[in-house]
Amino acid sequence: MQRIKPWLERDFPLDTPEWMFPHAVERVRGGPARLEDTLRDVSKAALTYRKGNAWSIQEEAGHLLDIEPLMSERLEQLISGAQVLRAWDGTNQATWNAQHNTKVLADILLAFRQSRQSLVRRFDALPEEMIERAAHHPRLNKPMRVIDLAEFVAEHDDYHLARISAAKRIQT
Repeated sequence: MQRIKPWLERDFPLDTPEWMFPHAVERVRGGPARLEDTLRDVSKAALTYRKGNAWSIQEEAGHLLDIEPLMSERLEQLISGAQVLRAWDGTNQATWNAQHNTKVLADILLAFRQSRQSLVRRFDALPEEMIERAAHHPRLNKPMRVIDLAEFVAEHDDYHLARISAAKRIQT
């Protein structure tokens, strides 16, 4: 099985052409459905199994919910003309503190769907001239545009869905 490159080792070109914005938003819109589909029929034991210091499958799902406020705030910063985007806390402490393994998966999935729908509505409502608006991304150390943020959110979903799928394969 091919290794999944850690998120923090990835770089992003942030050069998606403007005409791809609707495509990026559709990927973002599909995140909750893809997550629900990936987790369908996974046993509670498999969902909450933690190998070493790695998150469980359910914690991976919960992390997608936990990161939504950051992505939403970054969109708001881009809309308002901020020069620098808020940095990620660097620890994922919100996910560790959330104790997602003690929660009902359906509640995590519903909250993620609702949060994501709110983000997508905001993307959908943007005037075309906002798509290219940019601010400095602190970790990547380069400008991130609204369209890049949409791609970044979609890539983040893909990353965690790939980790979930890999964990499922190992457990079965």
